Amino acid sequence: MSNDQDALADEWAAAGEDDEDMAAAMGGDEDEATARVLNQAEIDSLLGFDEDGDGSGDNSGIHAIVNSALVSYERLPMLEVVYDRLVRMMSTSLRNFTSDNVEVSLDNINSIRFGDYLNSIPLPAMLGVFKADEWDNFGLLVVDSAMIYSIVDVLLGGRRGTAAMRIEGRPYTTIERNLVERLINVVLSDLSAAFDPLSPVTFRFERLETNPRFATIARPANAAIVARLRIDMEDRGGRLELLLPYATLEPVRELLLQMFMGEKFGRDSIWEGHLATELWHTDVELEAVLDEVPVPLGDVLNWKVGSRMLLNTEADSTIDLRCGNVTLFGGRMGRKGTDIAIRIEKRHRKM
Repeated sequence: MSNDQDALADEWAAAGEDDEDMAAAMGGDEDEATARVLNQAEIDSLLGFDEDGDGSGDNSGIHAIVNSALVSYERLPMLEVVYDRLVRMMSTSLRNFTSDNVEVSLDNINSIRFGDYLNSIPLPAMLGVFKADEWDNFGLLVVDSAMIYSIVDVLLGGRRGTAAMRIEGRPYTTIERNLVERLINVVLSDLSAAFDPLSPVTFRFERLETNPRFATIARPANAAIVARLRIDMEDRGGRLELLLPYATLEPVRELLLQMFMGEKFGRDSIWEGHLATELWHTDVELEAVLDEVPVPLGDVLNWKVGSRMLLNTEADSTIDLRCGNVTLFGGRMGRKGTDIAIRIEKRHRKM
């Protein structure tokens, strides 16, 4: 009896060891599966980078999620021409305004959401809100702290060759605000002149703000174009940033999409003139309509050879001259020599 129990215990122990070996084998396979490491190509694909790892390929993965807040810049060739004109004009007008040697340069033009731009403005700064009267919308001109103190120093007779003294942490005085407002008016006048060859517009100064929250002219998610200008006055200078929402530029968007000034999107004035000249020399057949009488279709079907239809036209009634289905002239019937003629008395359509 004891021998049978010992044999049964040995069988149970052997079965338990087999289960443990099988579980260990399965666990080892699971560990190997879960411990698999991604290679570099799979990591780049997950992050949205190309093979070179610079992210210049198609946006996908985490790279696309990160860049989803960015605004795709719609290239407006004529707007770049306008800003080039603005830079040249500002160089002259600011020299006359400050009586100093001024150099104006355009750093870059990019597109950004309006809310993101307000959050990125380095404070302290002055924000000039202006309105485009003909376009019935607004724009923003930001003058940074360095430019504010530089223009105040220049206009109030500061010495050349010394950097403008900056006192941070205090509100701007009335004198500083008035001087900056004069600068903004000069820039807006040049901006209006820069747009004149493309579309006449008047940029009118509205108000001056120091808090970006009070300079909100568009919804935070709306796209806008920002042009950053650098102004150097020997050892002094600063930056101006000109923001125009896409909604402001919408009335002249078709003009800004032109590749050069005066482009007419496929229209050729030479061929238009040639076609008009040939049309004036074209022979056109005209029909003289004496009268029109509505007749039921049943009566028409009952007509026979010799049937008569009476017209309500008299000898001095007005007769229409038609080309196809278009009535061009009206006149009276008469005779010229042996031919029946019509004297034109009025035009139904402008030629």
